Amino acid sequence: MSAPTQVHPLSVSIIIVSWNALPLLQRCLPGVVATTGEGDAEIILADNASADGSAEWVATHFPTVRIVRHPENWAFCKGNNAAIPHARGRYILLLNNDVEVTPGWLKPLVDTLDRHPACAAVQPKLLQTGERDRFEYAGASGGFLDALGYPFTRGRLFFTLETDAGQYNDNRRVFWATGAAVLLRRDALDRCGLLDERFYMHMEEIDLCWRFQRAGYEIRVEPASVVHHIGGGSLPYGHARKAYFNFRNGLLMLYKNLPRRRWLAVFLARLLLDGLAILRSVATGNLAEGRSILRAYWDAHRMRSLYAGERPAATEPAVLPSYRGSIVVDYFLRGRRRFSELPSSRFSKE
Repeated sequence: MSAPTQVHPLSVSIIIVSWNALPLLQRCLPGVVATTGEGDAEIILADNASADGSAEWVATHFPTVRIVRHPENWAFCKGNNAAIPHARGRYILLLNNDVEVTPGWLKPLVDTLDRHPACAAVQPKLLQTGERDRFEYAGASGGFLDALGYPFTRGRLFFTLETDAGQYNDNRRVFWATGAAVLLRRDALDRCGLLDERFYMHMEEIDLCWRFQRAGYEIRVEPASVVHHIGGGSLPYGHARKAYFNFRNGLLMLYKNLPRRRWLAVFLARLLLDGLAILRSVATGNLAEGRSILRAYWDAHRMRSLYAGERPAATEPAVLPSYRGSIVVDYFLRGRRRFSELPSSRFSKE
């Protein structure tokens, strides 16, 4: 591993963490390299000890890409965190290795941070690679949390992915930006800390965005920037291990960021709804997912002590999820399948 580099006035450092994903790099990296000429940017491949020749292929075909070689597979959180000290940009862009970019994608993101000094993170609009006019699961057009900490996005509620017809094309504040493609203000990272490596993977970007907001920053989406996300590059949707990390990390995130006086009530409600999720897994024959949710609860309970010193102080202004309703009730009981069908009165005012 090369030594960390001192920062100089470079606009953007694009960090791509990868592990044994040569076909994805061959498909997606050329487009990223081709678009870095749009601004003062560098690309860093953070290679998690790949054994498939990924780093060697990149070094041969794209010598301008800087390669940071990790000694083992550090997954998403630690893989990015360990690469950030090597970055020279004043903005840090975390980009999944399975993201295809489009011409002009980078400048609108940079412009957003330039125009909004209080903005710590901004994401592009994420569409699928197959049905290219349909929103992608991981981030769509900006993320939100409901009152119980369940995430959803403009363009995707649970199993419903909308077709993009420009209905969510406004640059606006959101509660979280997807880690699949997010531009971060380096000063905000220095102040609030990096991704929580105890999460390992999943939900870490939501936790980071919540911490940014607790420090007084805002999160935005800029749909003028468009990328296409293949998805499932690490764990496919419905995988039991993915369910484990999503449930465990979701509980830890709530314990870590909710005001203490609200946490217990939210936890009890989550216990009921997540119990129903377990029953649903059993009813559909997905016993592995049900066991994963149970294990997630047990491990989250064991890990709570790690966050005792990071919870909001009683004097700290409360930063609560931006949707005061229940997305579970809205979707499964009230039949609201699109973001636009959610009552605007339940969203907190910007």
